Amino acid sequence: MKQSMILLHGLFGGLSNWEGVVSHFQARYNIHIPALPIYEAPAGDQLDFLVTFLENYIREMELQQVILVGNSLGGHVAILYTHRYPERVSQLILTGSSGLYENTSMGSYPKRGNYAYIRERVAYTFYDPAVATDALVDEVFSTTTNARKCFSIVRMAKSAQRNYVADLLPHIPTPVLLIWGKDDKITPPEVAEEFRRYLPQATLVMLAACGHAPMMERPAEFNKVLEAFLEAV
Repeated sequence: MKQSMILLHGLFGGLSNWEGVVSHFQARYNIHIPALPIYEAPAGDQLDFLVTFLENYIREMELQQVILVGNSLGGHVAILYTHRYPERVSQLILTGSSGLYENTSMGSYPKRGNYAYIRERVAYTFYDPAVATDALVDEVFSTTTNARKCFSIVRMAKSAQRNYVADLLPHIPTPVLLIWGKDDKITPPEVAEEFRRYLPQATLVMLAACGHAPMMERPAEFNKVLEAFLEAV
């Protein structure tokens, strides 16, 4: 029976963000990529809503000893879930995770109707702006022109910024792999170092010429590092 691997996308991420990981690992692992219900979150604790969603998903699928892999907001959700249910997570992989610090100097991300701004903001996510393809920019632009989705994203982003996990990290006994871009401008390398210091069992691997989404920008290196970690553990 294959071990289950759950891939959690970020605030503006989608299931397609994990194509490289899926193609590399699907033969050996039971891979799940649930769409986080960011636009359905009610008023209140937005992060808790997502953690509860993940809890229900894992229960309904009857998954045990899962490998959780989270990027950005998805990493944040994975941290909170692992802290709450450590017995259900065998390994935790974080890449560009929120929870400690995020650079929001670019201002409010969902500037509705401004395609040039959205293109600039999506490109800011990566070391190589060319990774921000027209299709990717179009996808984000479409989301930001929807008033309801735009409001949900702003609310979720603010909730994530308020949800500081430093006090929780020392109580996570799970083996953790941090895969970080050396050129991540949203959660810079010093954030990865801080995660490593707080977590009891953490391995940090930095990828050169790489931004906030290593699994998209450096898929071969990302998969190699992840595979070595899973085999060692």
